[in-house]
Amino acid sequence: LDTPSGGEYWLNGFRVSELKDDELARIRNREIGFVFQTFNLLPRADALHNVELPLIYAGVGSKERRNRAAEALERVQLADRMDHKPNELSGGQRQRVAIARALVNRPSILLADEPTGNLDSSTSSEIMALFEELHDQNQTIVLVTHEHDIAVHAQRQIHLLDGKVSQDFATPKQ
Repeated sequence: LDTPSGGEYWLNGFRVSELKDDELARIRNREIGFVFQTFNLLPRADALHNVELPLIYAGVGSKERRNRAAEALERVQLADRMDHKPNELSGGQRQRVAIARALVNRPSILLADEPTGNLDSSTSSEIMALFEELHDQNQTIVLVTHEHDIAVHAQRQIHLLDGKVSQDFATPKQ
């Protein structure tokens, strides 16, 4: 978590600027799920083990780890692919594994950085439908995109220009 150059922010009742490094690491692992543009999956690990990774860092026991990872894969409709390695999955399936990995610690907020950037338009629509489903289940999602057709899925859009907010508005329902 970065230190802001101005102002402050709170996360679940904690003033982030007052936290020590180990507390920040704990919050990063347990409160924030990260979804990256490039998936960042381990190529030699199957989907289940890729999803388990954050739980290993959190010190969760192996049985609970496997159960929660399987549950997260089921949540993104990939229960039947948990034994597949990344090179055996399509781009959309890899991104779903990455989303399951981000959700496995049951974070309060999901940060998605260009989650559709490496996907074709059809697969991007599938991923955005999944994010909408997660939102409907009360998952907080902050998504960064440069694509207008992706941004229109958001409940609220904040546009930045040269590091400053240039627009902030609710997105009309489609």
